[in-house]
Parts: sequence; structure tokens; C-alpha cells
Amino acid sequence: MKVLKKCGIPVMAIGGLLFVSIFMSGCKGGEQQQSVPEYAVMELKPTQVTVNNIFPATVKGAQDIEIRSNVSGFIVKVCVDEGYKVKKGQVLFEIDHSIYEADYNNAKANLGVAKAQLETAKLTSANKNVLYSKGIISEYEKQLAENELESCKAAVAQAEANLRSAKTNLDYSYVVSPSDGVVGSIPFRIGSLVSPTTTTPLTIVSKIDEMYVYFSMNEKEVLNFSRKGGDNNLLKHMPEVELKLADGTFYPYKGKVETISGVLDANTGAANMRAVFKNPERLLRSGNTGLIYIPESSDSTLVIPQSATFELQDKKFVCLLNDSNIVKSQEIHVNDLSDGLTYIVTEGLKPGDRIVIEGVGISVKDGMKIKPITKEEAEAKLKAATTKNEN
Repeated sequence: MKVLKKCGIPVMAIGGLLFVSIFMSGCKGGEQQQSVPEYAVMELKPTQVTVNNIFPATVKGAQDIEIRSNVSGFIVKVCVDEGYKVKKGQVLFEIDHSIYEADYNNAKANLGVAKAQLETAKLTSANKNVLYSKGIISEYEKQLAENELESCKAAVAQAEANLRSAKTNLDYSYVVSPSDGVVGSIPFRIGSLVSPTTTTPLTIVSKIDEMYVYFSMNEKEVLNFSRKGGDNNLLKHMPEVELKLADGTFYPYKGKVETISGVLDANTGAANMRAVFKNPERLLRSGNTGLIYIPESSDSTLVIPQSATFELQDKKFVCLLNDSNIVKSQEIHVNDLSDGLTYIVTEGLKPGDRIVIEGVGISVKDGMKIKPITKEEAEAKLKAATTKNEN
């Protein structure tokens, strides 16, 4: 076979080198194209967001009054039943009052005797004064009569006090409601022996036209809400709150936070709060539980998709893009409140930052260079690829 030479290099060798050169050039170009993949990126901008701070709560009546017996005896009549609406002064229980009625009648009779003795002492004293003025009796006898008069006056006062005490005990044998409200459970029935030392109350009367809802707020949350108004007056700037009931529905009336404990609990580091709710339909009852929702608005909040984050050792990260489009992992802190789709960023990012929102934690890695595209461009690209595969 004849081999042509040019400049000492075989023609076939030149062809082979040319092929290799073209092949390597093509591979290098393809490698460069694949080394800068396209991923959707978003630039962070402040937005207005309203989130709800949620706190477990317990419902109590504006007045939950324990009804107890002030006298000892057997219950002879229960005048109400559980759940009854009662008025102030209405009789709830009757305790055997025969003994107290007898004591009252006895005290009343003793008062009558004491008054009669007082009248006699008055007449005697007046008579002794006349006799003394005429020199018939000595001053000693006159003074004895006056002392007897004073003693009878004291006896009348004591008899009146005993009568009042007996009347009070007789009245106490009729246990009445101290206010309007609703009767709670009744653990004692007819025949039960009760006394002022009985530990368990006869019942509880709850005033439920207004209901108190109690919840706690930790120190950080108290400081946050206090500073919102600019003058550290938490109650002044606290918005209206909502109550989510145990069945998942929201109570139809909004409430107002009225009080906050002046001292944080040393064990929990929390402040006790109280909100008041109107209860015209008597839907709320003492002992109900629920969740208090306190809205909090912000005009400069950074919100990112949850899909744009990944977790590592219980910490959250995003893929932050620098000016050279190089990816760098950035740790962030987010608000505990979430709608399940987005996060509210509290630390780690600032307005104007660019983060990758596609392929995070899967194909996008730290130190990787990408070509940023918009979310819409990424969706269009995916749609085109899907259509091509279907065809």
C-alpha cells in the first residue's frame, strides 16, 4: 500500500488526529452544556402576612361559685337539678331546720324575758331615785338599782344577739344561690349529712353570660407582643382573639384579652392570660377546652415555599445563590406557625436574596453552578418535556 507523506506526517495519521480532535471538542462542548443546569430561582421580597399564634385554653364562668353549707345537718330537699338556670336568692337545698327553728324560738323567748326584766329594772331604778332624793334610802341602795338596770340592758343586748345568730342559722338551713347562673353537678342528695367542714361543695353555680378563657404565653411571646405597640403596653395593643372549640369549629363571637399576670411562673416561665367572651347562647360552659387564636400581622415578612428547604441534623437550610450563580447552603430559622406549604423566615435570609426552589436536597448541591430561571419557565420546560414524552 502506498503511503502519502506531507511534512513527514502520514495522511492517514492526520485524518485520525482530526477525528480525535473533533470528537474531544464535541465531548467538551457537551460537557460544558451539561455542567450548567437550569433550575427555578426566586428572589425574596417582603410581603404582608397575618399569622395566628395558637395557645391551649381552658374555659371558666365569669363566676364559678362553690355552694357550701354553713350549718350541719341532713339534706331534706334538693330544690334544683344539674344544669338548671337559677336566680340570685333562689333556694337550692334545704337542710333539716327543725333544730335551728327550735333554737330561734328559744332565743326569741329569752329576748322577751330579758326585755320584761329590763322594764322592771327601769321602774325599780326610777323608784329608788325618788326615795334617795327624799333621803329615805341610802346611795348604796340607789346604786344597786342602777346597776341592776344596766345588767338588764346588757342581758337584752345579749338576747338580741342570740336571736340574730339563731335566725342566721335558721336562714342558712335554706341554701340559696348567691348569683344568677347555671347549676353544676350535685354530689349530695336527700339524706346526705353535710356541714361547714365538708370538703366537696354541694354544687357550683356558674355565671355564664360572660366566660373567661385562660391561657399562657411564654416570656418571648410576651415581649414580642408588648413591643408591637411601641409603648410596651401589651393589653392596649392586643387584638381581638378567636376561640376554636373542641369539635374544630370556631366560636361565633370574638373575645378580648383583659388581664395578664404581673409575675412569670418560676417553673414554666409563662404568664397567665385571661380573655373574656360574651356567651348569649350559653354555648360555652365551665370546663370547656379549646385553642385561643391571636392574629399577628407583619408588613415585612419573608415567605418561602417549604419545598425550597431541606433539613440536616434537625436544622433547616436553603440553597442560596450568589452573584456568580454558585449555590451555597444557608441555615435559616422559621416561625413555628405554618400553613403546611410555606415557611415564614425569621433569621438567615434578607430581602433581595435569591434561593433555588427546584431540585433542592436532590440534585442541587452546595458549590454547584446553575443557570437561574423563573418558576414559570421551569413549569413550561417541564410541561414541554412531558408533552414530548407522551408523543
